[in-house]
Order: sequence, then C-alpha cells, then structure tokens
Amino acid sequence: MAGAQEKPPESSSSAPGPEGTAGSARGFEGLPPEESEDCARPLETAPKKLCGYLSKFGGKGPIRGWKSRWFYYDEKKCHLYYSRTAQDANPLDSIDVSNAVFDCKADAEEGTFEIKTPSRVITLKAATKQVMLYWLQQLQMKRWEFHSSPPAPAAAPDAAPPGNGPALHLELEQEEAELEEFLTPVKTPTGLVGMAAALQPAPAMPLALQNISLKHLGTEIQNTMYNIRGNRQPQGTGHGPPKADSPLSGEPQREEQPSSPEPSAPGKDPADSPKPTAKSFLTTNLIQKVRCQNTFPLFAEGLPRTRTAQEKALALEQEVLVLTEELKSQKELVGILHKALEAAQQEKRASCAYLAAAEDKDRLELVRHKVRQITALGKRVEALERERESLVQAASLREQQVQELQQHVQLLMDKNQAKQQVICVLSEKVTRDFVQPTQQPPRPPGAADRDFLSHQEKMEHLKDDMEAYRTQNHFLNSEIHQVTKIWRKVAEREKALLMKCAYLQAKNCQVESKYLTGLRRLQEAMGNEAHESSELLRQLIEEALQWEASEASADGVELSPISEYDEYGFLTVPSYEVEDLQLLAKIQALEVRSHHLLAHEAVERPLRERWAALGELTPSVELKQLLRAGVSREHRPRVWRWLIRLRVQHLQTPGRYQELLSRSQACRHPAARQIELDLNRTFPNNKHFTCPTSSFPDKLRRVLLAFSWQNPSIGYCQGLNRLAAIALLVLDEEESAFWCLVAIVETIMPPDYYSKTLIASQVDQRVLQDLLSEKLPKLMAHLGQHRVDLSFITFNWFLVVFADSLISSILLQVWDAFLYEGTKVVFRYALAIFKYNEEEILRLRDSLEIYQYLRFFTKTICNNRKLMVIAFHDMNPFPMKQLWQLRAVYRERLEAELRELEQFKAQYLETRASVAPVLPEGCTSEDEGEGAGEGEA
Repeated sequence: MAGAQEKPPESSSSAPGPEGTAGSARGFEGLPPEESEDCARPLETAPKKLCGYLSKFGGKGPIRGWKSRWFYYDEKKCHLYYSRTAQDANPLDSIDVSNAVFDCKADAEEGTFEIKTPSRVITLKAATKQVMLYWLQQLQMKRWEFHSSPPAPAAAPDAAPPGNGPALHLELEQEEAELEEFLTPVKTPTGLVGMAAALQPAPAMPLALQNISLKHLGTEIQNTMYNIRGNRQPQGTGHGPPKADSPLSGEPQREEQPSSPEPSAPGKDPADSPKPTAKSFLTTNLIQKVRCQNTFPLFAEGLPRTRTAQEKALALEQEVLVLTEELKSQKELVGILHKALEAAQQEKRASCAYLAAAEDKDRLELVRHKVRQITALGKRVEALERERESLVQAASLREQQVQELQQHVQLLMDKNQAKQQVICVLSEKVTRDFVQPTQQPPRPPGAADRDFLSHQEKMEHLKDDMEAYRTQNHFLNSEIHQVTKIWRKVAEREKALLMKCAYLQAKNCQVESKYLTGLRRLQEAMGNEAHESSELLRQLIEEALQWEASEASADGVELSPISEYDEYGFLTVPSYEVEDLQLLAKIQALEVRSHHLLAHEAVERPLRERWAALGELTPSVELKQLLRAGVSREHRPRVWRWLIRLRVQHLQTPGRYQELLSRSQACRHPAARQIELDLNRTFPNNKHFTCPTSSFPDKLRRVLLAFSWQNPSIGYCQGLNRLAAIALLVLDEEESAFWCLVAIVETIMPPDYYSKTLIASQVDQRVLQDLLSEKLPKLMAHLGQHRVDLSFITFNWFLVVFADSLISSILLQVWDAFLYEGTKVVFRYALAIFKYNEEEILRLRDSLEIYQYLRFFTKTICNNRKLMVIAFHDMNPFPMKQLWQLRAVYRERLEAELRELEQFKAQYLETRASVAPVLPEGCTSEDEGEGAGEGEA
C-alpha cells in the first residue's frame, strides 16, 4: 500500500512489456540526450515498480554486518529478489513474500525491520523510517494482491483475465482502506525507491570486500564479468551498455536479437558477431552462461527506447476498451429492441386473432384467455413483490448487524483515542512541570540549567520512544489483520481442495466397484466352461482381491482409506471362503467408501453441526427428524442414554444393576450355560468380541446374567446377546448397556416377543407378509410364484433388530430411530430393504437363486440416505393404528392355531394311553427278556 497517491502495480495486458518495464542505470546513461528526455515523460505515468536499495544483515566472521543490496519485487512469483547493485545480471537470492510475515521493533535501530519466512528470518534496514514504512506497506499490499488475484492462464501468463479485473481492483481498494484504519499511508520517498533509485549510486560501504557475498561467489563473478563485458561495448556516452542490454528477466534470447542495433551488442546472435580471441574465450563463455542462466526479473531490457510508441499503444488499448464497452451497450440495446418487437408482434397476432374470430364465443374465449394471462402475471408480480419484501427485510437485518458492528468498532476506536488523549495530557503536564517547576530553594544557576536540559532531553527521548511504539503498534495491528485474512482464504482453498479430492476418490471407488462388478458378471456368464480367457479372468479376480487402495494412492492424499475395521470394530470387508462372495465383499467395501466420501461434506458435517447446536434433548418433531437421519458418532452415546432413560425411568432404581450382579455371583442361573455358549458366537466379524485380550466378552457375560435375574420369565433367549453387544459397543458401559437391553425387551418390543413360544415374533412375521402384499404386490407375487417363505430370512431381522444383517453405519442409524419411535421403525426398514433390492430379486427366476441372494443381499446396501428416504417417505402412509389392528388379528389367529394344536396333542396322548401296546409275534418285551435271563442264570 503506497497510500492514496500510488496504486498497486497491476499485472495486466496494458503493462509495458519486457522492453517497457524498469531499466538499469546504465540503460539511462547509454541513451542519447534526446531519447533520455523522451523517456522521462512515460517514466512518471508508467506503473511504479517496487525496487530500491536496502541494507541486509548477513555474512560470517569478520565480514558479518550490513551489506548494501538492490531489492526488486517480482509480481508473478511474489518473490523479492536482491543483488549487489541494480546493474547486476543475476540475483544473489530471493525471499518468498507470499508465505512471509513482517515485523518492526521499536527498540531496534531506526529503519530496521524483519521479513520472517517459514525457513529463515531476514533483517533489513532502510535509509529512513519513512522508507521502512513504505516498504512494509507495499509488501503487505503485494502479498494481499498475490493471494487475492486468480491464477493466470497458462497460455498467456502476462495477461490478467478480463472478467476479474474490476473485482480484483475493488478488493484491493477495500483492503487498502482497511489497512489505512490501522496505519496512515506513507508517501513514496522521492529518489529512494522505484526506478529513480537505480540512477543513484549504490550506498558506499567502509570496506569493498564487506559488500561482496561469499555465499554466492559464483553469481558475483558472473555479474562482474558481465559488467566488464558491458562496459567495453562502444556507446554514445561511454558510461553504460548499448541500448539493447542483455536479458535479465529470463526471456529467450531470440526475442532480444531484433532490438540490437549494433553487431557487437550482447543480445545479438553469436553467429553474427566477430569471433572471440583466445584470451577472451573464457569471458565470452561466462557471458553466454550468464545469458542462459539469467532469471533476474529486474529491468530486463533497459529503459524503453521509444516511449511515444508505448504511449500510442496504451492509447489504442484504451480506445479498444471504450469501443468494446460501446459495442456491449449497443448489443444490450438491440436485445431490448428485439424483446419490444417480439411483444408487439404477439400483441398484433392476438389482435388479428380477435378480429378474425367468426363468432362472439370465439372472441369471448380470447378475451377470457387474456384475462387468465393477466391474472397469472398478477400472481407472479405478487410473488415477486413478496420475495422482494423478504429480501428487503433480510437486507435491513444485515444493515442492523453491520451498524452494530460499526458502533462496536467506533467504541473501540473512541476508547483508543481517549487513551491516547490521556497520554498526551499527561505528557503535556509533565512537560509543564519541568518547564515551570514548583518553588524550591534557590540553587546554583548552572546546576538548574543542567537539570532542566537533562530532563528535557529525557522527555524528548520518551516522546520518541512513545511515537516509535505507537507506530509499531499500528503496523503490527495491520499485519495481524492481513495475515488473519490470508489464513482464512488459504483455509477456504484447502477445504475446497479437500472436498474436490474426496469427490475424486469417491468417483475412483465407484469406477473400481464397476470394474469388479463387471468381472463378477463375466465370471457368472462363463461359469465352469473351459475357455482360453478363463485363466486370465481368474488372475484378474485374484489381483482385484489382493489390491489395496493405499498402494494405488501412495503419492496422493488419503482422506478416508479403507481400513480393516470400522470405527465400532466391525470388519469392513467380510471374510468369505467362496471366491464369488469375496469379490462381492470387495465391491461392497468400495461402494460404502464412495458413499461415505460423497456424503461426508454434504450430509455428515451439517448433521454434526445440527446435533452440536441442539443443546438439551426434549421430545419434538425436530428431534425425530434428526434421529431418522442418524446421530453422529461423538453424540450417539449421550443421545442413547437419554432415550434409554426416557424408556426405563419407571423401572430404574439406584444400585439395581450391582444388586443383580451380586445375585448372579452368589447363585448360578439355569441360563448361564447357554449364555457361555453364545458368547463365542457373538459377532465373529467384530474385533472387540474375537480378540482374546478384549474386555467386551466379560462385560457382555455380566450384562446377560444380570438381565436373566431381572426378568426371570424370559431368563435368556438367543438373540439377546447381539442386542446387548450393540449397546456395549455404543455406550461402552455395562450398566447403560443393561438398561438398554431392559428398555428393548420390556418397553419397546411387545410382550412374549422373547418368550419360549416367541408368539409375538411370529405375529410380526405375519403382519410383515400382509404389509409386503400391500406395499410391494409385484414382489410378493414373484416370491409366491416360486414358493419362497420370507420368514426364514426376516424372523432374525425382527428378533435382533437387524444386528446380523446390515452394515454398522446403517444398522446404528436404524437403532437411533428405533429407540425413539419403537417397533414401527423395524417394519419400515424391513419394507425399505425389499424395495431397495426389488429389481434385483425380480430378475431371479429360480427359488434356489432367490434363497441364496436373500441370504446376503442386505449386506449389499450401502446408500443409507436412499434407504432412509424409502423407509420414511416412500412407505407412507404407515399409521400405527393399522399395525396394532393387524397384530391383534394375527395374534388371535395364532393363539387359536396353538390351542387347536394343543388339543390335537392332548387327544393323541389320551389315545396312546388308552391303547395297550401290541407286540409282534416272536417278540418279547424288555421286562420279559430280563426276567427270562435271570431265570436262566
């Protein structure tokens, strides 16, 4: 920021080219007087470059100290290059300003400031304090301009995109205005910065050797040889190189050859120049090496030789811009005229149709049509007016917020101003006290004068220190403000890149999944037939099963790699012995990962934010919708504990769980043996229940034993181990898992659901068959045609609430809604699962294939959002009253069937008891055989 007098340099197409940028001092001296006068005019109007002499602290040993260096800022790379003099061909080094922060210390030497990069700290010193502040403000603006400007197109790096120019200028002006609030803009120091500084001689050093950089000795030698070579060229004044100086900006040599008017100029092709002698062979090679390796962006082609031509070019470009704007306005006018003409033609057609109508009815119909159109337009205008009012209200709210923030800022500024005024008042008071001291005993005049002068000197020093600290405070505030804004922009870009990377990884997973699906279908099509491609297909399948995503993206960014286990310990890729099922498991893992990556930013993050902002949990419609969408992992234990407490608060008493544990240790329950058998069969695909050192099996044992004493009518039923295991994995506390099991068995599920007869479970299977016939009649007709009994598959779904069927992410989402809404959720998801895979089942034409597919088809469901939409939207209406009625009807029928079965059993036993056993001839009873044996003995 150079203040209001100077705009930031622009990298646009109107900027001077390599020959029209800044030039070295030798370029000035090498021009004839008349050309120098022509160059003076455009020099003032051309965009100002950030360059000048500064002292850099560095070196080692006896030559360590301040070294004079020429600094030049490159706008394309956002680097600050420096060399020993302005005439050097190659830079000694550069400073990356884009990642740097700036600092100035009040207690340091005047004009000293620091540029801190991630790799080093560079200490610089300007000639005056004004020059230091100018450099700091300019570097701040250059850094902001680099971070705010869009990347340049690859084809034309020197041309800025036409559509982003006004927006970029507006943004830079806003940033400049914001920085002005912290620090007053510094005027451009005359003769100390910019191209005018190149005309000044380099600052003299006490020792010539002290200014040489031993670290970059090779570059120093190249620059020296280049300067010697340039000074020997014939020139008009004899104080600089020819008009076409050597390349300093890394441009190709062929672009500079036409500008060399003399055959001995450095830019001319070596083939056209005289052959060098043997003595100058090394010098020539060094000069050529300098030209080839030159990357310094300073004063590439010397000062412009024909400024009038550049002025003409700038004028033509401005004229082109004016004509472009005029053409644009003419096009807009033509568009408006076209619309007016079209409206007039429509009106003419309507009038002609009205006049051409033969009867009054037709004319009346045309009038009615126009009236309807007018009504529709009126409604649209009303809707737009309502929308405008809502936008006006939103804008007024925004304005109020802005005004509040401005008032807050103004308050802070007033406080700061008040503090500064207090400081000034105190300073003036102290000054008056020193100037007009109170009455004291007379002292010798010499001592009084000395005391007064010393105090006055101290006051001057204190004022200088106070001013220095005030300046430092203002600058550091502006630096913190700008660095914070840059950090926010970088964070936004990083977030956008991570989202893009996640999207690309998801697409990659989808492509891999399609590839594996193609291999599987090709394998099914080929079957067991011997074919020349069967070996190749087998190798491809083996490679696909062994391939890991981490190996393919070793050099990329891994956002969510396919790990062996998920966050709850379940295997992400189930282990099957059959090769076909292994391939299917791999496809499932890839699809799960792709859905996770695509939904991570779009769905999961907003959902986590909504749960974090929910606060205290209370039953509501919003809570029900959130539970249906799923609870984020970090909030799930808290939500589940609240849901369980809501269910069992009338049963829960303090110390109840410990009392049941003590009873189970004192007395062995009859169900303890069955519990021990089922412990090893609980979730064999979960590491928490298969690892020998895990504590989960012991916790599960205690929870099941405590429940067997809590509910003696049930004791233990197969399936309760899975319910308690899911609760343990989520809640990680035995007592909470115990009360979760109590809530499911005693309050959520109907009575007799886990009894010995499982009568309520059987009733729900018949209710599900009825609902399937109502919601999915085509699928039920297909299954009935092949005589498929779904209860073999769905009975376990209801008994363990899908614990063995769905992948963990979808399973826990089902449980989130199940613990709040009850068993209706189980019916909804059971119907949704069949709807999700309806097309696949309808394609199967054999009952054996259908049973094989139904055995594992729930594991192929990966899109939890699609399944949730089917369950809670596509299956509507789903009234709870209908579910109660169906349960009552089928329970009555089932109980009647059971009574009839008991009657058949009783009749059979009576018949068996009334009829004496009849033995075939030649056979004896066991008693007779034993008696005969004893008699023989």
